[in-house]
Amino acid sequence: MTSEGEAPAAGPDDSSGSLGEHATFDTSVAHQARMYDYWLGGKDNFAADRKAAEEAIAAFPDFVHLARANRAFLRRVVRYLAGEAGVRQFLDIGTGIPTKGNTHQVAQEVAPECRVVYVDYDPVVLSYARALLTSSSGPAIDYIDADIRDTGVVLEKAAGTLDFTKPVAVTMLAILHAIGDDDDPYGIVRQIMDAAPSGSYLALSHLASDIETEKMNEARDRVNRISHQQYTHRSHAGVLRFFDGLEMVEPGLVEIRHWRTGIQDSRTTPGWCGLGRKP
Repeated sequence: MTSEGEAPAAGPDDSSGSLGEHATFDTSVAHQARMYDYWLGGKDNFAADRKAAEEAIAAFPDFVHLARANRAFLRRVVRYLAGEAGVRQFLDIGTGIPTKGNTHQVAQEVAPECRVVYVDYDPVVLSYARALLTSSSGPAIDYIDADIRDTGVVLEKAAGTLDFTKPVAVTMLAILHAIGDDDDPYGIVRQIMDAAPSGSYLALSHLASDIETEKMNEARDRVNRISHQQYTHRSHAGVLRFFDGLEMVEPGLVEIRHWRTGIQDSRTTPGWCGLGRKP
């Protein structure tokens, strides 16, 4: 498990490997989930992931702060959804490697009956998901080994745990900037939200193209040269488009440090985040 209170830490140096029954995977190419783990101070990453993560830090030195601010947004938005909004079902797409304060932990702390389905496809994430499911009791938590681009598969499998006749909170945090325009990210979000009933929510965070533009462009280009995913940063207008047809919850689409924090943070977090409700 990772800890957000730690500095980035070194993990294993394997160039390839396998986890449990999952097929052999290539660890010589950086992957977003493991890079994010490194920024959060985890050890479930490999040399290629650390190299790419450090390339991003070299271009934008506050990348670690940005990653941790994004994780804090997850906690705030899930607490709001399970509390004030009264949501009892969560579809967490692109969950990443577990750390403290996972979606089910935050939601079930507010309302123990909350049901959570996680979606990811990285083998390291899968190994932790198996352990999570083994240690969890009851059917309230599930994990889907699938790519967000296989939207139909995600929805079909999620329906085994979630009741799509009742409101669902869909979270897509720091995942859509890894989906290029050629893969129609807006269509992916639209298809998922079309399957959710009235009263459902979309929580989203996304790297910005119009905050710290020069540094973030350099970070993107450095990482894209050596990463499995190819990152596409988007503007405020571009991210807001994901919420088409939804009613934005106050304070709307804002820089990550400004979403219901209640504190003043002077350190820039070049990402947009927001929450929308399906009418």
